[in-house]
Amino acid sequence: MACRAVAFAAQAPFTAGGRSRSRAGVAHGAPLARPATSSSGLATQRQRAAGRRATLAVRAGVTVASAADIEALNKHFGIPGRVDVIAGPGGLPTVRLQHACGSSAEVTLFGACITSWKQASGDEVLYMRPDAVFDKSKPISGGIPHCFPQFGPSDKMQQHGFARNVDWQIASTSADPQPDDRDPEVTLVLTENEYTKSMWPHSFRVVYSVALHGELLRADMRVLNTGLKPFDFTAALHTYIEVVDVEQAKVSGLKGLTYLDKTADPKKPVEKKEEREEVTFTGPTDSVYLKAKDYVELDVGSGAAVTITSNKWSDVVVWSPWTAMPDCYRSFVCVENAQFSTPVTLKPGEFWRSQCEWAVKDL
Repeated sequence: MACRAVAFAAQAPFTAGGRSRSRAGVAHGAPLARPATSSSGLATQRQRAAGRRATLAVRAGVTVASAADIEALNKHFGIPGRVDVIAGPGGLPTVRLQHACGSSAEVTLFGACITSWKQASGDEVLYMRPDAVFDKSKPISGGIPHCFPQFGPSDKMQQHGFARNVDWQIASTSADPQPDDRDPEVTLVLTENEYTKSMWPHSFRVVYSVALHGELLRADMRVLNTGLKPFDFTAALHTYIEVVDVEQAKVSGLKGLTYLDKTADPKKPVEKKEEREEVTFTGPTDSVYLKAKDYVELDVGSGAAVTITSNKWSDVVVWSPWTAMPDCYRSFVCVENAQFSTPVTLKPGEFWRSQCEWAVKDL
């Protein structure tokens, strides 16, 4: 097994009940149930997406990391043909995962944001907004950014917390050559510092593993209280998924759920019950579905759907800004796994773990 790792002693609590594929001691449980995958339905979006991504803004004059820094990271953590540390947009250090089947994913160290997930065909699944910048002046707008330790607005810190606008560290990489398990993977770690303590006075460790299993994308997130006092947090994976047209997109798997409609006034959401088999989009949408099921689908309008299978995320958020973002609203829908309705409380030494898997299937 090919591995590159830096040891983190505080990760030991996460190994219980799982199988380890990394010398760093980060464990992984049994994979979630998942549907058969396919990317043929995404092919119609490829040309339009390629042209749009060429317009992404990269602000000049900001040194993010030197080529030598990135080369050193790649020398230590790279696994030829499977895991590489590269200079991403704006020069941001980025971990690129490549599966033997041809799929790929990219994760920036800034914000631990998954900025790309491509099927073996080369079709991009995630969406990057045209106003995204990659100079650390603000969080990356697109892909799968983090919301931690706060989902939504707060009077103590910026909206959606600080995890998406700070640098994370690489803890380990791996690529198992066994025939039944060829998953390239990276594990990133975030711990407290003076900046985080200025907003949230707690000691913590977040361990975030991203892997490819064939064309499927898998994320495993663990939060550990390393301090001496309890803390509460909320979190989300703010997933932007590309669609052919927002008016053709449909989300299924939410019927019967209670949800908070935040569209009119996010500070005073209206509680409703979802009666629709499929949630469609005819205007701005900002809905938090409470105690959601562990499986939802987004029909992207091209004869394919992105399936989302999760574990230990209590809620699902569906968001479309509509004409508030006139340049891009037709091209994406956010379907987010969130821990919002029931904040997590961790006593010293306790940890919380969640998993999420995304796949593409033909309809």
